[in-house]
Amino acid sequence: MSDVLKKIEESVPSFSKGQKKIAQYIINQYNKAVFMTAAKIAEETGVSESTVVRFADAMGYDGFPEFQQALQDSVKGKLTALQRFEQASEHLESRDMLSLVMNSDISRLKATYEQLDKELFEKAVQSISKAKKIYIIGVRSSSALASFLGFYLNLLFDDVRVISTTSVSEVFEQIMRIGKDDVLIGISFPRYSNRTVKALQYAKTNGATVISVTDSKVSPLVEYSDVALLAESGMVSFVDSLVAPLSIINALIVSLGMNKKSEIKDTFDRLEDIWKEYNVYK
Repeated sequence: MSDVLKKIEESVPSFSKGQKKIAQYIINQYNKAVFMTAAKIAEETGVSESTVVRFADAMGYDGFPEFQQALQDSVKGKLTALQRFEQASEHLESRDMLSLVMNSDISRLKATYEQLDKELFEKAVQSISKAKKIYIIGVRSSSALASFLGFYLNLLFDDVRVISTTSVSEVFEQIMRIGKDDVLIGISFPRYSNRTVKALQYAKTNGATVISVTDSKVSPLVEYSDVALLAESGMVSFVDSLVAPLSIINALIVSLGMNKKSEIKDTFDRLEDIWKEYNVYK
């Protein structure tokens, strides 16, 4: 059971009659409740909207929106894509999607920047800079982030390996020699990839430095990470927002590049000659 749902269950004895109705509804219908307004929950449970707001206050949150966000963060790893699509669609009808999504992404970028531990970020930069080999793993939607990171790190470092993830066995075949001088960067967001978690666990067991890019301290990647860089990736229907994670990855690439200015100049001088000779660009 998620942290918020567990907290609700444990608090039930202290609730009023109306608050108990709300608690029971959220515990049993959390896949719906995460997207509901206070007014809608009030309608479904037969209590007043003010009772729902007081329920959020009783749970220790500064208003219903903060409680709802905590509930979403806590249970999003449990929701299937179909559940997310069906429930969110009910609340997104007739909305300005462009405005909704872009403003939501802006909010996540701001929240990520404000919450990101700058010392941990710098530790990640230094660990990657010193690594003998750099392994990167990201599955499903996170594979785009892994490929993007791998593309640029290959311009900066001699031995960068983006792990292909056709099967669990292939993952371990590709990282079987990882050791204490190496770094594994794992990227995953709800629903978390078992392959990525197992890869991080294996790397940690073998003494490698493990860096994760994920969404929260309760992410299963954090347990095996020496450095966890946390980025907001809230839910809009069935789509995870990867804007904030990509921004962290951009910052990593730029920071690493600034540490290797002379190498980058030589690399791009050579690449420009190659691109020109083989007509890579128009």
